[in-house]
Amino acid sequence: MYLDYRMNASSDVDFRRGRRLGRGDHVVQWQRPPRPGWMDEDTYADMPRTLAVREVRTPVATPGFRAEELVVATTLLDAEEYRREDVTDLYHERWHVELDIRSIKAGLKMEALRCRTPFMLEKEMWATFLGYNLVRKVSCQAALSAGKHPRQISFTATLQAVRAGWTAATQAAGSLRRALGAGLLAALGKEEVGDRPDRCEPRALKRRPKPQALLMVPRAEARAALLG
Repeated sequence: MYLDYRMNASSDVDFRRGRRLGRGDHVVQWQRPPRPGWMDEDTYADMPRTLAVREVRTPVATPGFRAEELVVATTLLDAEEYRREDVTDLYHERWHVELDIRSIKAGLKMEALRCRTPFMLEKEMWATFLGYNLVRKVSCQAALSAGKHPRQISFTATLQAVRAGWTAATQAAGSLRRALGAGLLAALGKEEVGDRPDRCEPRALKRRPKPQALLMVPRAEARAALLG
């Protein structure tokens, strides 16, 4: 397990300190902060008193980006094996994490949980993650068959294909099931998403949401009022 995240503007980063690895690249020792109120004493005691962290700084020349430079902290300390550019490129891949979360929330309708008890909520979340992994596995198989990267295959198209062919695939015989699977993977191999590296979008809404009144009473009471 490694640490790789962006330092914010309030962080105290001084590249004159620590063990210098190159220009805008050094290793420093982070001290353990005071125990926060939400953490128990046993957990706090198990944390190391110091942590060796590598801080790298890279200029950002991409048009449309707000930041002019990027400072990333990581525990990948070997500068020969992990170059400064590799560390910043790894952080840049965080965009895929945001897309994956959106696929789970929007594509699999997990934006709002429906169950009410902790036990059922846990089952609901794990069932959704299981379905997400199934869809990703199918998209990876389609990418392998088409000689493409898994990120090039559309998650939405794969989800729709799995939903549409689920009944036919489970009820078909062995040879027909394999033929249906091969046809499905061949079709998904053509569902390629657009290549949009470093895309620039304004942080604003074009379509204003319509204002809705807040529900200030129990839903059953509000429903009874609508029914007269």
